[in-house]
Amino acid sequence: MTAHTWRNWAGTATARPSHVARPRDEGEVADLVRGAVEAGRTVRAVGAGHSFTPAAATEGTLVHLDALDHLESLGPPAADGSRLVTVGAGIRLHALCRRLAAHGLALENMGDIDRQSLAGAISTGTHGTGARLGGLATQVHGLRVVTADARIHAVHPGAGDGGASLFELARLGLGTAGILTAITLRCVPAFTLTATEAPRPWREALASLEDPATADHVEFYWFPGTAVALTKTNTRDGAAPPLAPARRLLEDELLANGVFEVTNRIATAVPALTPRLNRLAARALGARTYTAPSHEVFVSPRRVRFAEMEYALPVEALPEALGEVDAWLRRSRENVPFPIEVRVAAADQVWLSTAYGRATGYVAVHQYHRLPYARYFRAIEAIMRRYDGRPHWGKLHRRRADDLAHNYPRWADALAVRERHDPAGVFANAYTDRVLGARVGGIRGR
Repeated sequence: MTAHTWRNWAGTATARPSHVARPRDEGEVADLVRGAVEAGRTVRAVGAGHSFTPAAATEGTLVHLDALDHLESLGPPAADGSRLVTVGAGIRLHALCRRLAAHGLALENMGDIDRQSLAGAISTGTHGTGARLGGLATQVHGLRVVTADARIHAVHPGAGDGGASLFELARLGLGTAGILTAITLRCVPAFTLTATEAPRPWREALASLEDPATADHVEFYWFPGTAVALTKTNTRDGAAPPLAPARRLLEDELLANGVFEVTNRIATAVPALTPRLNRLAARALGARTYTAPSHEVFVSPRRVRFAEMEYALPVEALPEALGEVDAWLRRSRENVPFPIEVRVAAADQVWLSTAYGRATGYVAVHQYHRLPYARYFRAIEAIMRRYDGRPHWGKLHRRRADDLAHNYPRWADALAVRERHDPAGVFANAYTDRVLGARVGGIRGR
């Protein structure tokens, strides 16, 4: 174990942990938790560092779960062909998708980045898009977690003796229940998606988001200062031809990443050109349709670095809220060369999910990493809060526990589980103290 500087992917969070651990198995995780507690240090697990917040930051022990990446078991097929699959919590999503595909399986839904660890993705509320589908945590049917007493708990929704409550906090609770070591997912038979991408007026695209009959997965990217958005409509098991490798290289790598990096650098150097660049980008978007395995369609390569904030709103509030965002951007003339991403998700019952109890619309705002984002994000956050918005746990926001509690009907239940299993704040850090409340009498070493 040696100290080093940890930095997240976006460069928005850094930490200097006193100890760094890379356990090889679940038993070693339990041992290092026991040792850290005896030494008075806090413990945080880290994945790929794709959270924009300092969710993984610690001055205590930083735990890398990369070695816990095995496919442990495949359950028998259910009547609908789905199977329960148990994997190590440190597996990266792209590796998980490949292993599932080898067994004729897939994740029912996923976000547009697959570099995260599975544990990090579910713990921060990663989601995709789809009016009938929930986020990644809704696909979790069981897990194993090492709690502050160094015990390994195998929990699921029907577990007794408080196990069901521990399951709820562990599957989406910013790692405050303990360190996840294994996760059981409900996986579906592998399927293809036909992706249809085309520019449309963003208000027209917005109307299609709320209509479940439109497609299985719909989202759009709207360029600030324009009326145009790139829409992405993914329909299951279509029959379009695959995208030619040369075209994918040209459009996804050269244009969507290489040229986009250049235009962002130009916008940074000459802000007056940003509106023109956004209009040019909106006009340059070409339509395309192709079919590919689901995980290849869900995911988009992201080479251009950025900061991001995302808010979850009642889906019916999207039109009015986005109208306010449009008005602010035009009024303020803020330099924003990155598009705004808009998605939807079904209501769920995961205690700290941003979609708990309501059909949800997501508004994600981004800023190029070389440009300031504070004023922009503060303004959009103020708009989102007027519509009962809930911030994504893994993306930048300024909210605190005292003004978040009213957004979550099961808030008190989640905190009670946290208090029962980690009264000393072994798994706390400055970020969890801010958003969930500080631990009274917590141990040192944060």
